[in-house]
Amino acid sequence: MGATINMKPVLDWTTDFDTFDPAYVSDPFALWPQMRAACPVVTSERWGGSHLVVGYSGVIDGASKTRELTSTLGTSIAPTLDNYGDPERPKSIINSDPPDHAGPRRLILPSMSPASVAHWEPITRGLCESLIEGFIGTGHADAAVDYAQRIPATVIGRMLGVPDELQHEFISWVRDILEHGAQFPEQRLKAFETLNNYFVDQMADRAANPTDDLISLLVHGTLDNGEHLEPRQILGNLALLLLAGIDTTWSSIGSSLWYLAQHPEQQARLRTEPGLWPTAVEELLRAFAPVSMSRIAVADTEVAGCPVPHGRRVTLSFPAANRDPSVFENPDEVILDRAENRHLAFGSGIHRCAGSNLARMELRVALQTWIERVGPFTLADPAAVTWAGGQVRGPRNVPVRF
Repeated sequence: MGATINMKPVLDWTTDFDTFDPAYVSDPFALWPQMRAACPVVTSERWGGSHLVVGYSGVIDGASKTRELTSTLGTSIAPTLDNYGDPERPKSIINSDPPDHAGPRRLILPSMSPASVAHWEPITRGLCESLIEGFIGTGHADAAVDYAQRIPATVIGRMLGVPDELQHEFISWVRDILEHGAQFPEQRLKAFETLNNYFVDQMADRAANPTDDLISLLVHGTLDNGEHLEPRQILGNLALLLLAGIDTTWSSIGSSLWYLAQHPEQQARLRTEPGLWPTAVEELLRAFAPVSMSRIAVADTEVAGCPVPHGRRVTLSFPAANRDPSVFENPDEVILDRAENRHLAFGSGIHRCAGSNLARMELRVALQTWIERVGPFTLADPAAVTWAGGQVRGPRNVPVRF
């Protein structure tokens, strides 16, 4: 069952934490330094008991320990109602460990290669142009609702081969699963059921009528041994493509626009120095990485020298690692031409994001098109900006004027 919600505010972040605490959701950047100074791994008894890894080397250490810290029991940062012992439960590469992980990942990767993603760049740019055309004449917009969230929902939908009209349903499913799921586990379970039922129908259609979309790839593609994926593997990876392909990227786009709205000098640089874009995209990914992922300890172990007992949840905070001063000079400053930038926005180890090329492209094209078309912009009301926290942190409302 889901853990009992504990909404008591955190009083000492060096001995306790809650990633759903309003202080953490609104400004985790102010909390990570004090947590990191106390210990690279902070412990909490909330949400069933867990550890939060906030140091760069600790996150890499935790991500590498696939034997001691399993992904097969879920990667959510709080307990859920999922039955991981169900042999029919959908199974994706994100909740598979070796040796089950590599084959399905190799099947998916070619569709996310730089060459494959390049095909989607003009389509993404056209989508961004169309969205901006819808509000450019008003002088104001919600950069999250009217723009950021709609780009990846449409792009991944087209890659899956489903109608654009479903993007609002996709967004609703994603929010129920990733944003609301910890506080409302029944709502999360219902959204997963609806999503899975939709894809079961789509899988049946592609089995009879194959096309060149991602659903057909998973239904008809073969592994290295010549075998097809099991139905539950197809279903699990379709859900992963939808969930990971939407929330993470829209959060990155929204966070970047939120930051740029407050820094006209950085906007000006991007307009006048187009050569900045490659490093600027990597820096914005580093500074506003949205995703944290968890593992479950299946044996007594250590992460970054800190003991982790069997059965405990370990959350790897990639966003906190990206602001570790032992790795990044002036980590809380956004330096658009930062030269050394080995960020962990896409994770680390064998579970590193398979769609990183797609996410980079969408972020770059979304920002370039906005900067080119919208012109100078500012936050219309900083107090009206809202954030979602938990598994994926990102802005849900960013009202701007231009």
